[in-house]
Amino acid sequence: MDKLRTDILGVGFDDISAQQAVSQAIEMIREGRKAYIVTPNPEIVWQCRKDEALRAAVNNAGLVLPDGIGIIIAARILGTPLNSGRVPGIDFASGIFGIMAESGGSVYLFGSKPGVAEEAGQRLASMYPGLVIVGFSDGYCADNEPIIRKINESNPDLLLVCLGFPKQEFWMAENAGRLNATLCVGLGGSIDVFAGRVKRAPAFFRKMGLEWLYRLIREPWRTKRMIKLPLFVFMTLFERMRRLSGRNEDKSGV
Repeated sequence: MDKLRTDILGVGFDDISAQQAVSQAIEMIREGRKAYIVTPNPEIVWQCRKDEALRAAVNNAGLVLPDGIGIIIAARILGTPLNSGRVPGIDFASGIFGIMAESGGSVYLFGSKPGVAEEAGQRLASMYPGLVIVGFSDGYCADNEPIIRKINESNPDLLLVCLGFPKQEFWMAENAGRLNATLCVGLGGSIDVFAGRVKRAPAFFRKMGLEWLYRLIREPWRTKRMIKLPLFVFMTLFERMRRLSGRNEDKSGV
């Protein structure tokens, strides 16, 4: 793990603002530096604790951005706050689109159900005049090779990989080096939002870091997944006590 990153239960997060994250992503694209970016929330971090391969896929990303408010709270509990705050994936991508549109940057959309990526592409092209949507693929194709060929033929500056975790993290870690796309970004269900199929939480919920609550109200089936949040907080508190205990032992041994 990069020593400059903030360790949250084994996952290293970059402590940069949303604006800085967008600037770094644009810099990667302009310099042709191939990389992939992940935006873990507490559920992903929890899974990383039990899955070494997933943890490696996340930590090997060019940028690891704190998407959920739970990550920010955990960092404070651990005494290593992420002072730059959250970097919501949707806002991060929107910031990139805005700058790319100025120079005719190209985007490929990969994920969601058949037809949704096309809808998202049409809406994004309308919202960001100058942005070039060079291709689409849904996330339901069993054969990986045709998708990779299609992406490589399109040669996009940016590839959005929206397959849900952990599939998208594994996919990017395994295939990023094979792609002509300069930058890959894993963004879960963002294509559905860009297509207008799913509404974002109202501004109040987003400002208060309660997007998870809004989604839970609208999608009660998420309850089973949300059970992991208290476990995440408990493990964070346990890790804080372990670190404090270790420091005290070091002092007593001096």
